[in-house]
Amino acid sequence: MGSSHDATSHAQKCMILELEDGFVCHGLSFGADRSISGELVFQTGMVGYPESVTDPSYRGQILVVTFPLVGNYGVPSRETRDALLSALPAHFEASEIHIAGLVVASYSGEDFSHHLATSSLGTWLREQNVPAIHGVDTRALTKRIRNQGSMLGKLLAERSDVREPKTNGNTVSSNNSRQGVSVHWRDIYDDIDWLRCLVLRGVEVLVVPWDFDFPPLAGKDYDGLFISNGPGDPALLGNTISHIATAMADGRTPIFGICLGHQLLARAAGASTLKMKFGNRGHNIPCTNKLNGKCYITSQNHGYAVDAMSLPDGWEELFVNANDESNEGIRHRHRPYFSVQFHPESTPGPRDTEFLFDVFIDTISKSLSTVETLLQPVAFPGGTADENESLHPRVIVKKVLVLGSGGLSIGQAGEFDYSGSQAIKALKQEGIYTILINPNIATIQTSKGLADKVYFLPVTADFVRKVIRHERPDAIYVTFGGQTALQVGIQLKDEFEELGVQVLGTPIDTIITTEDRELFARSMESIGEKCAKSASASSVEEGLRVVKDIGFPVIVRAAYALGGLGSGFAYNEKDLVDLCNKAFAASPQILIERSMKGWKEIEYEVVRDARDNCITVCNMENFDPLGIHTGDSIVVAPSQTLSDEDYNMLRTTAVNVIRHLGVVGECNIQYALNPFSKEYCIIEVNARLSRSSALASKATGYPLAFVAAKLGLGIPLNEISNTVTKVTCACFEPSLDYVVVKIPRWDLKKFTRVSTQLNSSMKSVGEVMSIGRTFEEAIQKAIRAIDFHNLGFNETNALMSIDNELQTPSDQRLFAIANAMHSGYSVDKIWEMTQIDKWFLSKLKGLSDFGRQMSTYTTSTVPQNLIRKAKQLGFCDRQLAKFWSSTELAVRRVRIEAGITPVVKQIDTVAAEFPAYTNYLYLTYNGEENDVEFEDQGVMVLGSGVYRIGSSVEFDWCSVRAIRTLRAQGFKTVMVNVS
Repeated sequence: MGSSHDATSHAQKCMILELEDGFVCHGLSFGADRSISGELVFQTGMVGYPESVTDPSYRGQILVVTFPLVGNYGVPSRETRDALLSALPAHFEASEIHIAGLVVASYSGEDFSHHLATSSLGTWLREQNVPAIHGVDTRALTKRIRNQGSMLGKLLAERSDVREPKTNGNTVSSNNSRQGVSVHWRDIYDDIDWLRCLVLRGVEVLVVPWDFDFPPLAGKDYDGLFISNGPGDPALLGNTISHIATAMADGRTPIFGICLGHQLLARAAGASTLKMKFGNRGHNIPCTNKLNGKCYITSQNHGYAVDAMSLPDGWEELFVNANDESNEGIRHRHRPYFSVQFHPESTPGPRDTEFLFDVFIDTISKSLSTVETLLQPVAFPGGTADENESLHPRVIVKKVLVLGSGGLSIGQAGEFDYSGSQAIKALKQEGIYTILINPNIATIQTSKGLADKVYFLPVTADFVRKVIRHERPDAIYVTFGGQTALQVGIQLKDEFEELGVQVLGTPIDTIITTEDRELFARSMESIGEKCAKSASASSVEEGLRVVKDIGFPVIVRAAYALGGLGSGFAYNEKDLVDLCNKAFAASPQILIERSMKGWKEIEYEVVRDARDNCITVCNMENFDPLGIHTGDSIVVAPSQTLSDEDYNMLRTTAVNVIRHLGVVGECNIQYALNPFSKEYCIIEVNARLSRSSALASKATGYPLAFVAAKLGLGIPLNEISNTVTKVTCACFEPSLDYVVVKIPRWDLKKFTRVSTQLNSSMKSVGEVMSIGRTFEEAIQKAIRAIDFHNLGFNETNALMSIDNELQTPSDQRLFAIANAMHSGYSVDKIWEMTQIDKWFLSKLKGLSDFGRQMSTYTTSTVPQNLIRKAKQLGFCDRQLAKFWSSTELAVRRVRIEAGITPVVKQIDTVAAEFPAYTNYLYLTYNGEENDVEFEDQGVMVLGSGVYRIGSSVEFDWCSVRAIRTLRAQGFKTVMVNVS
């Protein structure tokens, strides 16, 4: 595990991307040293580059990846064979790279990290003679394609000529098979995931060429026809379309098509297809089933679509794109023929629609039992839309009580002011009278203009009961006030019905299951999900007894506790007794579980509605391995070292768990992931808005609390609009084209005799969030935002024992890593002492080495390209002034004269695929153009930055009130803050 390096290095050369409209991008080559041409398309997936570049549907195209960091987890072995299909590769869509060229913003080079990786992405591209370019503003490129449509382009190596490009033509992949079950046709392209899906289900598969005359074999050599995906215009495949039409007319077998197969089936039925402006290519595209009304997240890669208006009699739409309303599936009304535009085999991407293969095979099995099946439409699970609406109607309420979180405390601060405020805004938008209980006067949610009525009372069962009896609300929300509100909900669980109050959102029983460690472990076991080996205890003696079966080391967790209060690691019986005594002071129950200290810690924010539509809004990876409370850890979003298989394994688990628990609204699930395998364990589920929810909401631009409040009213996800784009729906998973870093702030020096060591019990009082187009840019911005004295990732003069700090983390750990690197510690040595993933350490080592290089220059000798690179790596002018023995003003003057200034980018949830109407912005030096124009003037309001003792939510209140007052006076306002 850890970073791997190729035996030979590849000297990077300049490369040019030229578009047919004359637009030119300059960058650096990291693939084959050759020039190519092709159609330029973009893809919004955040993981899965090995699978994407081997997808036959990209045959001959130049692929632009919108997520800026590519190559992080390297490339697995090309020799490893599939466990079921030994002739095919295990980790790829095909045995060769199908794209013509690759365009990315930032490439990780040889600093990749994954237990399966055997080489870098660049090495693999060179092996297969595929050129690639990095250092390009891919967001600007995406906007250009979005506005003008897919266009032709050239990748030009230094001093090279290239033939004129051509669009994808008549080269196609297609298929048929048998299960005795189905027939597949296919050409030279060996896309294999549909094959895996069929073989896994016990199907015997017969693969034939795309132009094979298969109808005479129907009912004899095959029992079902499967039409697979491939590149190109379906209108060019006349022979194939004719064969499908004959097969449908004969009516001997069920038929299922995907992607290109969907278009071919439609044309065979008599419908037409059309070329899309720029196609749908991503892993987060929502599709609504017209039969049951449910919305599914799908993986797609196509530039053509079926024209639904041209469907003949006897056919109906099966799926519709919830964003652009294009056709995504069709079904015959009287025959077992159906197809979908998306990829239910889904690699890379989610596995939410893989059940369609089960539907197909079940239909075949029924047709073998009774011929009547061949005269009936394909049946799908999930009931009808009318049935689902009647089972889960909208909640009709006129007055709702919202519980706040009370006074600020460690683990429960301004993020719950945010979530409560958003919930009140959502309720008011629905015309509902809102009542708030919160004694914290320095909050936005208690200000005039939000809740209709505010009670400044303690959030306790007694006071909540009195307010309910006095106000007679119809319903109550207990999930927007942190652990405080949750505890009140649990205490009043058996009284709500008598009080005439309905609990909105997640049921109290679900909350109890997630809060009670033993109940949660049993619940996960019942669906075969993996939790760490554990046992609950209600006394010290019981704890000593159960630990014998688990074995040391263990982690002790207190039930119903906030911020990991009372938790810690025990390596022997003495440690266990000490921890038990602390935990029982905070909770009546503890959970003792196997320690996985050193594993990766991963989180997913999950949203589910009452009709079982379920999405993951954001995933996050802790910089620190398991052992430090996530509130005290540096957190990066989205994850940087997970492959598509890792990412979607955990995503699928998250969706299954949240559906099983019955959460309605928002929650988060935390995992421990073994860095040397795919082994994982579920740590916990927070069935409420949490501190991580505020980070995920700001990191993605997705209004989690606002949407969660609407879901509690029974409104389906796919009927809530995306407020950022105005044209897409809220049932989607955001695409990020930037990276977010969160760093905690501690004020431990203000207290005597307080340990600065970090463990599973949270100590931080605030946190900052920074955004950049590279990890280096984002983390350096975050380091400065924590304290204005910090220049960035530099060695410091702080008195510390480097070895002790690395082995026993404290609030100074990041600076200890900087000092260690400055002192000559290698990445491998630091990894051995910290278990921090080598990808993160390699990036930090790059910053340390670059800083040392900068120290050899002055403002008069430093080359302009190095100044630009320094800014792209997140170095501030004060840092550079220190390196060059100069002043901040002198450095700024040199930089401005060189024309090196930042650009403004939007956080739009869709990676520029759709126009955005958002005021949520960040600055970066890794870009060529602004997303917004600055033609009007306004007033800038400066926030107070990170929460710390003496400066917290009260200054949020001040800033918000100032902005509202200015806007009421007609002024445009700009807010600058990092909290």
